[in-house]
Amino acid sequence: MKRIYLDYAATTPTHPEVVKAMLPYFTESFGNPSSIHACGREAQTAIEQARTKVADLINARHDEIVFTGGGSEADNFALEGVAFANESKGNHIITSAIEHHAVIETCRFLEKRGFNITYLPVDGYGRVDPDDVQGAITNQTILVSVMHANNEIGTIEPIREISRITKEAGVLFHTDAVQTAGHLPINVTELGVDLLSMSAHKLYGPKGVGALYIRKGIRLIPLIHGGEQERGRRASTENVTGIVGFGRAAGIAREEMAGEAQRLTALRDKLIHGLQEQIGSLHLNGHPVNRLPNNVNVSFAFIEGESICLTLDQENICSSTGSACSSASQEPSHVLLAIGLSPELARGSLRLTLGKWTTEEEISHVLKGLPRIITKLRAISPLSTREE
Repeated sequence: MKRIYLDYAATTPTHPEVVKAMLPYFTESFGNPSSIHACGREAQTAIEQARTKVADLINARHDEIVFTGGGSEADNFALEGVAFANESKGNHIITSAIEHHAVIETCRFLEKRGFNITYLPVDGYGRVDPDDVQGAITNQTILVSVMHANNEIGTIEPIREISRITKEAGVLFHTDAVQTAGHLPINVTELGVDLLSMSAHKLYGPKGVGALYIRKGIRLIPLIHGGEQERGRRASTENVTGIVGFGRAAGIAREEMAGEAQRLTALRDKLIHGLQEQIGSLHLNGHPVNRLPNNVNVSFAFIEGESICLTLDQENICSSTGSACSSASQEPSHVLLAIGLSPELARGSLRLTLGKWTTEEEISHVLKGLPRIITKLRAISPLSTREE
């Protein structure tokens, strides 16, 4: 049986057309974009063309896109850049309890430097209540950061509602859209966000390149100091090949997004319903409807998710227990604990995320094999208290 890859939330394979677009910039058009000769101008032109494609993906202006080394850097830049640029106005930042570690750890870093952070709770589906945002804002609040959709459980957050509150309060609003850019329609004006993070490798582009949308007029303190690349906002010679790949991936995503979302939603629902019908003591994590088209996150009582993943891997099925960024941790997912799961049930989680090359045959194969695996693992699990 050929390998079945169901971990698209962790990373996506680079699209063949993206690879094709990148290749010339390794060997032929290899110039430094800061050089004034023809080779450099050629590279700079390629960067600006890619910037336009990425901007078009989220309906932003060309000059509102700053390329970064990935989604984590974009998150760090947004939070630290705003915090240090606005210290004279206030020292309070609001975020949610289920953010990606790139946001959570940045907030912890800022706490050590005198900033006050409010971590808002979420409901049982992982949804932030806009009223909680409004209630947490003080005259010291300078930034709210709530992700567009959660990377583990797939719940889509009420970003428009929150942005209306932040605008009325005169507070900047950042959203981590790493899981949604290229998968859900995004119009930054309609969303009402001031900053938005993206990552190329989540939408069939290369690893090591991301972008931060910065609404025109917003001042941030740079993270990386040096040259004047990216209009002085991010020093370092640009990753031309990666940026070109990001641009091509953004263009493909814009063309195929609607049809792909419909296809993946049907496969997602088939997988969820099939598992619910065949396996007892199963808990669906995240919102049943307002979730990413490709996300399935379930918890199984009496067994650990790591055992499920390892057994699936032996059968050539790639899955995860949650965020790839925390896969080395033995602690239960902070996201699953925040939505109210017990530590035991949180440890029994499995995340299956679908993508461009997922087929209905693959989903049927998983629905045939996973119930058997769960039954087998529960039979030998010391956590099991009864036969399933």
